[in-house]
Amino acid sequence: MEKVQELFVILEDKPRALGELMKILSNNDVKILSIGVFVDSAKLIVNEPEETKKLLLSHNYAVEIRDVLKVQIDNSPKELAYITERIGHVGINISHAYGTTNARTNQLTLILDVADVKTALSLFS
Repeated sequence: MEKVQELFVILEDKPRALGELMKILSNNDVKILSIGVFVDSAKLIVNEPEETKKLLLSHNYAVEIRDVLKVQIDNSPKELAYITERIGHVGINISHAYGTTNARTNQLTLILDVADVKTALSLFS
């Protein structure tokens, strides 16, 4: 488990909104390491978060950088339950999560936005 920076980008809930964002990132060689897209926002882990924030602000996006947790575990319901229950047990809220699995390695990479990153990290160190 590690702390990483996530860009929280407000998107309009309309056709082409995500495509326009991706075109800006693509035209500026921003590498997306993780992405979660919701009704009115995108959550991105990118190679250069500070520079990407400046880029998006220059294109009139509302964007902020947040610390989140990146977790890589075996793709097992027990592993996922253990991590999320342990965080919740100490009173830390998980406001959103997104991730992907790798079928070859049977690994789950998960991004967790938690209310207290430092404390959540300490639970697993």
